[in-house]
Amino acid sequence: MQLPEMMLYRQNFSREAIKNPAAAMANLIRSSSLPGTIKSGQTVALTGGSRGIASIDVLMRALAESLKELGAKPFVVNAMGSHGGATARGQFEILESLGITESFVGCPVKASMDVDMIGELADGFPVFCDRNAAGADHIIVIGRIKAHTAVTGPVQSGLCKMCSIGLGKVDGASRLHRYGPTRMGEMMPAIAAFLAAHVPMVAGVGIVENAYGEVARLELVHPDDFPAADARLLEEAARLKARLPVSELDLLVVEEMGKRYSGSGMDTNVIGRWRIAGEAEPSFPKIGRIVVLALDPSSHGNAQGVGLADLITERFFKDIDLPTTYRNTLTSTYLQRGMIPVIGGSDRETIEKALLTLPLLKEGQARIARIKNTSHLEEISLSAGAFAQYEAEVKGNNQHVALHLTKRSDWKFDEKGKLLPWD
Repeated sequence: MQLPEMMLYRQNFSREAIKNPAAAMANLIRSSSLPGTIKSGQTVALTGGSRGIASIDVLMRALAESLKELGAKPFVVNAMGSHGGATARGQFEILESLGITESFVGCPVKASMDVDMIGELADGFPVFCDRNAAGADHIIVIGRIKAHTAVTGPVQSGLCKMCSIGLGKVDGASRLHRYGPTRMGEMMPAIAAFLAAHVPMVAGVGIVENAYGEVARLELVHPDDFPAADARLLEEAARLKARLPVSELDLLVVEEMGKRYSGSGMDTNVIGRWRIAGEAEPSFPKIGRIVVLALDPSSHGNAQGVGLADLITERFFKDIDLPTTYRNTLTSTYLQRGMIPVIGGSDRETIEKALLTLPLLKEGQARIARIKNTSHLEEISLSAGAFAQYEAEVKGNNQHVALHLTKRSDWKFDEKGKLLPWD
């Protein structure tokens, strides 16, 4: 099959960023009330999540160093629900892959799946907390604020989620996900508030990224203010986020998906798919077929979200660890996201098969986009049909991000049919 000519474009998003995140973190701590609250010799648990947050290793090290300057004894706990196969070893390896190691951060990394039941909400919902964290003198929650892939409402991914799902581990995550997207958004602030009142939580660090995966906002938040800060910073994250330049595509080729990019492997807010039983799909973008070529190695075989794709390659399928994927999928309760799509063979064969399943289109009209992943959209390869769609949408709409042509980015494959980088 003759694949259409592609051109590489650059999207110019807002690039508000903190030039030195480590220094900004140190300044936050020094100028806060924490030096008067945290005493010499006291232990401080820091939450280590599973996301590839901008400069997370550098931020964690700066936080640990600032606490050690106060004479405190910081340590990192794994706070990531059921990721890593819901095992201590698996979650320890995820932290390692993110650069959060004892040698780099400068403090112990304590990985355990043990939790304590702290109490119950008014409706009887049990609230759990990582045992190591609950036993510390203080807890500092670190989390990125952004739109969630399976939660609606003003509080989505952020500090409240790290409290309820991160510190709650598989026990908290599995129970909470049964409530569905809307109810989850209501429950997470309540759980965070309960923990703030019953465990030694002293602060939260809220991180907002720009569309280039850089730290744009860094705030130190009092535990009582977690819900309000999550809601406020979510609006900032929405303003700065990356997005596709068009609202309709026939085919989207995603080079790689995985946990470092999104809890569901691909950001559902970017691709316009939820695939949650009983929940309506987003109104845009509308994408006919989604092909995913590879699974990010740092996901350690966890292909949660693979069911958001229509076709995957043979090499992607071979990298899936089914027990790990199914554990995460079952905990989330969103079974369709864990279903294996059509396996198309090589990269080239898979892309061609996806095109063959589309309704008949005149030559040159197929609206095709190719991206590296759903987190990094500053560079995007478009067919002539997709660019024509962009031009049609941008007329009279100043909200669209400007596209700037850089060069041709035709399809190039090696002898085994693997897609080569457009560089």
